[in-house]
Amino acid sequence: MALKTEWRAATSLATVPVMLIRRETPADIDAIRSVTNLAFKNGPEALLIDWLREDEGWIPELSLVADGVVGHVVGTRGYIGDFPAIGIGPVSVRPDHQRSGVGSALMHAVLGAAEARGELAVILLGSPDYYSRFGFRLASEFGITPPVAEWAPHFQARLFGPAPAGAFRYAEPFNRL
Repeated sequence: MALKTEWRAATSLATVPVMLIRRETPADIDAIRSVTNLAFKNGPEALLIDWLREDEGWIPELSLVADGVVGHVVGTRGYIGDFPAIGIGPVSVRPDHQRSGVGSALMHAVLGAAEARGELAVILLGSPDYYSRFGFRLASEFGITPPVAEWAPHFQARLFGPAPAGAFRYAEPFNRL
């Protein structure tokens, strides 16, 4: 009987879709632009990613793609006052792959990579209903304030250790938007 249970578990695992998350390579840049333009309906986000790549806040280990670039996430150096933190975004998933777990897999991967790097604070602007599943809480609960006061209801933080209260600032290219 135990053998039969183990076999069932193994066969049910075989039906779980496998998703490869990996670091961006130079060969991915055009595909990342494409997926970002599709996800954000040709907004400024793809241009922002290009600017971020040129910025001193770029962290290559935190620019991740999913399954042949059906999705992308990037984390860059930001600061709470003078305290280093990570700013997440944009997060892009091709519309025909949205709601399939790609965005969740990318978020888990980038958060794991940030924590493995020893980062203590990760900040993002997004839906509290969605991002709370990844351990994000409103940044105001930690005394962290957004660059734009109106963002407060959607401005969130995930802490891996002690971080100070204060004003957050994203990498410089975010100021160009």
